[in-house]
Amino acid sequence: MKITLTGEESLRLEPSSGPLTIEAQSPDQSYSPFHMLGSALGACTFSVLQSWASNRSIASGDLKIDISWTFVEGQHRVGSMNVKLDWPSLSAEAWPRAIRVANVCGIHQTMTHPIEITVDAVGAEAPEIEAPAPLEKSESLSSTISQSDGQPGANNPP
Repeated sequence: MKITLTGEESLRLEPSSGPLTIEAQSPDQSYSPFHMLGSALGACTFSVLQSWASNRSIASGDLKIDISWTFVEGQHRVGSMNVKLDWPSLSAEAWPRAIRVANVCGIHQTMTHPIEITVDAVGAEAPEIEAPAPLEKSESLSSTISQSDGQPGANNPP
């Protein structure tokens, strides 16, 4: 499989022989954690579609998947993701089933349902720290950032 970064908020997955490769369209583009998230969704979708196609004796060598995302305004988190399937050889009759199969992807299912994430410190000296409350739309991220010593920064009053 080949993953190509097509933008800061998009990528393409397509079949290729050999090991997984990740390519950028320019040398200054980096593989961000958001590209990793998009790659997980794309690879999972690709996998379930290839498996379904193989079981139905449908060629999948021309299947390409484009993943794009948008951010929530004023927050550094993904607000929506879009999966576009490009499969020229797939018959018109098979498309509705392919779309249903794509939605079965475990990553898709995980991302469309709330999940709980915990962050714990490891070690005997690990402090008990309560996670901060989610940011309200009107709050800025800078109001919750502390200096490395744990004290509020100059621009970040307690």
